[in-house]
Amino acid sequence: MKRGVLIVLSGPSGVGKGTVRKALFEESDIDFQYSISMTTRQPRTGEVNGEDYFFVTREEFEAEIADGGMLEYAEYVGNYYGTPKSFIEKTLAAGRDVLLEIDVQGALQVKEKMPEGAYIFLTPPDLGALKERLIGRGTEAMEVIDRRVSAATAEIRMMANYDYAVVNDEVPLAVDRIKDIIKVERLRVNRVLPEYITMIEELEA
Repeated sequence: MKRGVLIVLSGPSGVGKGTVRKALFEESDIDFQYSISMTTRQPRTGEVNGEDYFFVTREEFEAEIADGGMLEYAEYVGNYYGTPKSFIEKTLAAGRDVLLEIDVQGALQVKEKMPEGAYIFLTPPDLGALKERLIGRGTEAMEVIDRRVSAATAEIRMMANYDYAVVNDEVPLAVDRIKDIIKVERLRVNRVLPEYITMIEELEA
């Protein structure tokens, strides 16, 4: 069976990662598995273990860290959040593509452990557009927004660590560009060759 493709969608805060990800999953010709994160926080009303998150104890999470079972993780407001390697590996081995939406720091951690993925950096058309999006949310003070824009400029410099850059000027266009990238990724020799090697070995057996 041909192995699935790990698609890592990343970019600075406010660039529209969540919006683009949701739009991708609404496409009729897309059949991704969304990467499910692991956390030590308590489930909120309506959240389902194994669908929204993998909910575990702090001891269980730290055991995963010690065993090398986390592709990336961080601690936020006293709780761990991270990406378990086993879930992604099982899904990819079953031939299904996995989409991971994550911040820049987390994406670079994942790339160290799974460099064969397709790493896509979602970028704004310009920093002015990014600032306008953050202001449009209406959830943060201007001082906070200015800090976010400053952090975004530093993250944009990290674009060199990615395989592809997609400008999010319009969501439908960004979705089409990402779909084109996935088509190309599936045709890479290192993804296609193992299947033919298996056929050759079976023929020669």
